[in-house]
Amino acid sequence: MDKKEQAIELKHNRHNCAQAVLCAYSEELQMPAETLKKIGAAFGGGMGCMEGDCGALCGAQAVLGLMKADQGPLGKDAAALYKAFVEKCGSAICKEIKGVQSGKVLCSCDDCVRNAVEVLEGLL
Repeated sequence: MDKKEQAIELKHNRHNCAQAVLCAYSEELQMPAETLKKIGAAFGGGMGCMEGDCGALCGAQAVLGLMKADQGPLGKDAAALYKAFVEKCGSAICKEIKGVQSGKVLCSCDDCVRNAVEVLEGLL
């Protein structure tokens, strides 16, 4: 199973979007899934209030840091991840993606997870 579908499966099994992305990389990070689930717990639902960045994007940024921080500054990669995610999903802000005010959903949660993992994979 590829990382995108692994993350989606986790999301459908009691993981928020951030946790799903993080836990999909448990093996590569050599970290227990339960630890990664705890790390991502507060990032789901746009930091719990839909006002913040999408949890899938937060999870992808965390994986990027955990996997590449020892290689040097990550500003360019973090910015590239953010920009590519926005291009694919229409925004980084959870409530905008979900169309809370506009009534127009820009991207499903499953697709946010898929897009975050896809962009992340291109940077790893």
